[in-house]
Amino acid sequence: MFKHVLLPTDGSAVARKALKAGIRLARELGARVTAYYAIDATPPYSYSEGYLLGNTLRKEFDKRAHEQGEKYLAEVVKVAKAAGVPCKTLITRPATAHQGIVAAARSQRCDVIFMASHGRGDFATLLLGSVTQKVLAHTKLPVLVYR
Repeated sequence: MFKHVLLPTDGSAVARKALKAGIRLARELGARVTAYYAIDATPPYSYSEGYLLGNTLRKEFDKRAHEQGEKYLAEVVKVAKAAGVPCKTLITRPATAHQGIVAAARSQRCDVIFMASHGRGDFATLLLGSVTQKVLAHTKLPVLVYR
C-alpha cells in the first residue's frame, strides 16, 4: 500500500500525537518516513512602524528557527528509531507551510501525507483556514488526517 510517509510537524502537542500514530502506521505497513518541518518566512520588516530588520537580527531569527526545527525533528527520529522505522528529516523555508508540505512530499517522492488536524478555533479557521485544509486542497496525494 503506502511505502513512504511524509510526517509534517510544527512541534505542537497535537502534531506530536499524530507523529506517533504515523510512525505506528508506517511500522505496520513496512514503510519509511520523512519527517518535515517548514520554517516560517521571516518578513524583512518588524510589525511596528514598518522598520526593517537588520541582517544580523534576521540571521539570528533564521538560526533559531532552524535549531527549533531540528529539535522537533530529532523527537520524530527518536520515536521512529525505537519503532524500527527508517526515518530521514527535511527542513525548508517555503512561502507558506502548506506549500512546503506539498513540495516536500513531491520532492521526497512520498506516496502519502500523514498529518494532524489542528484545532484552531472555529472562527480562526473560518478566517484563515488550516494548514491541513490547504494541503488537502493543493495535493493529489492521499492525506491521512489524524484527530
